[in-house]
Amino acid sequence: MMTAARSVDTGLADSGELDRYPYAETSVGDRVATPVWEGADTDLGRVGRRSTTSRGRGLHGQLVQQLGQMIVSGDLGADRPLVPEEIGQRFEVSRTVVRESLRVLEAKGLVSARPNVGTRVRPVSDWNLLDPDIIEWRAFGPQRDDQRRELSELRWTIEPLAARLAAGHGRADAQQRLSDMVGIMRHALTQGDAITFARADAEFHSLLIQLAGNRMLEHLSGIVSAALQVSGGPVTGCDRPTDASLAHHARIVDALAGGDASGAESAMRQLLTVQPEVERVVPAPREH
Repeated sequence: MMTAARSVDTGLADSGELDRYPYAETSVGDRVATPVWEGADTDLGRVGRRSTTSRGRGLHGQLVQQLGQMIVSGDLGADRPLVPEEIGQRFEVSRTVVRESLRVLEAKGLVSARPNVGTRVRPVSDWNLLDPDIIEWRAFGPQRDDQRRELSELRWTIEPLAARLAAGHGRADAQQRLSDMVGIMRHALTQGDAITFARADAEFHSLLIQLAGNRMLEHLSGIVSAALQVSGGPVTGCDRPTDASLAHHARIVDALAGGDASGAESAMRQLLTVQPEVERVVPAPREH
């Protein structure tokens, strides 16, 4: 497959332009050709270093990633028509790949397909902003500061409540798993292994939400995982391995083991405000 895309009269760059949207774990021969719109943010290329299960891999996953980034970044503005034939020609992929990719984007609320109208980009108000892929794309686009702030505020709402509720569910197996994650994080901290720390941290928070016993909260666990996995600046006190964040994780486990709902909630709030960046976005109590 050719790696250079053909120019068309839609504002796409010529084949000699810089590839701003690289993809991980993909050979050069399989890479989708990369268009560039005027004003694209170079930081967006970092998003392509990670794949998610909803997109999969290969050409289909690459095209979803490519178009999704462009829509979320604003390179493809609201109500812009997306012609499948043009996309297939531009990226040199089959109609099947284009069709399936647009279906994924439609399910995320990014595009809509209507008879006699075609496929068009939808406004931000229609996007599924809780979708992990969209969270990731926004975290590296022009909206990255807003995304980090919104994630922090959302977690501030979700996780202290989850910690309080989890204290009322005496599941020894789940609590042991939380304790195990703290042990892994402690070892990773001593070894300077930020990757292992982050993975154990993500599992800790996901499991804690599940332990709350609220299915609606459990449905939001993917948001917390996405928040912990996106980079580009601190999102919470868990972003970087520190003795302080580890101590707060351990306090949460101890509170859960003792059935101390208030203690678990308090420890979670302190964990979420370890970093100064988070303290600035957490709403201050109103004075009456």
